[in-house]
Amino acid sequence: MPHKRRSQSWTELKKAGNECFKTGQYGEAACLYSQAIKDVEKSGKNSEDLSILYSNRAASYLKDGNCAECVKDCTVSLDLVPFGIKPLLRRGAAYEALERYRLAYVDYKTALQIDCRIPAAQDGTNRMTKCLTEVDGHSWREKLPPIPIVPMAVKENFSQATCQTTQHNGTREKYKSVPGEDVIKKALYLKEEGNALVKKAEYKKAIEKYTQSLKHNPSEITTYTNRALCYLSVKMYKEAVRDCGEALQLDPANIKALYRQAQAHKELKDYKACVEDLNSLLKVEPKNTAAHNLLLKVQNKK
Repeated sequence: MPHKRRSQSWTELKKAGNECFKTGQYGEAACLYSQAIKDVEKSGKNSEDLSILYSNRAASYLKDGNCAECVKDCTVSLDLVPFGIKPLLRRGAAYEALERYRLAYVDYKTALQIDCRIPAAQDGTNRMTKCLTEVDGHSWREKLPPIPIVPMAVKENFSQATCQTTQHNGTREKYKSVPGEDVIKKALYLKEEGNALVKKAEYKKAIEKYTQSLKHNPSEITTYTNRALCYLSVKMYKEAVRDCGEALQLDPANIKALYRQAQAHKELKDYKACVEDLNSLLKVEPKNTAAHNLLLKVQNKK
């Protein structure tokens, strides 16, 4: 076959691998990337090229369901160039498929540190939060491996690279790293419509508006806390907990999210979780009267 010709350079092999990947020939793509890796390793090319090749081969393995090999390749890729978004997301997905939820959470959460608006990282973090809460209860965070702290330089480089890609292509980068101004305006308009409905106590209609708003801008904390208030009002307590959890992913010290989550946990009769929420809130705002009052009520019920 043409890709076996010795005259092909590693860049040509990589390109051929990319073409195979696009057409769903994942096994063939992995073989081509393997040849390219050998060539690059022999010639002592820079670590960035190798990192990309390992990440690409990992993507092929992931598509073929070979999650263990995907994890290995992503780890090599990240050793060569730390904090690469693609290998982090691919390894997170592989760990998730292998039901290694804590490790998946760490990778998704690390990617979110680099850019908090990557939908795959947001969705992955939310799924893992749900899984880990079911497995380990409300103390699941205590059982996590350490989450690496992403250096500011990495975040800045990613942001600059995203801006350059956006300018070069004339379209938004595929991770939707920075929603366009028009998208943010639309999200804000829908959120304000929701706020107006809350004032009229039309909570179900407000929920619809907030949901539409979050589709445009999924990283707006107050939209989650506002929707959580509506869910509390219509007695959809589990949904309220979920929304507060989303807000706390983005801002772990958010007072409204902590208080509304505590209210929802109280209604669900999960008094232990309620007390944990209120204690977290009182660490941030020790003189919060509403939190103190709710804490007294719940402690009497325990």
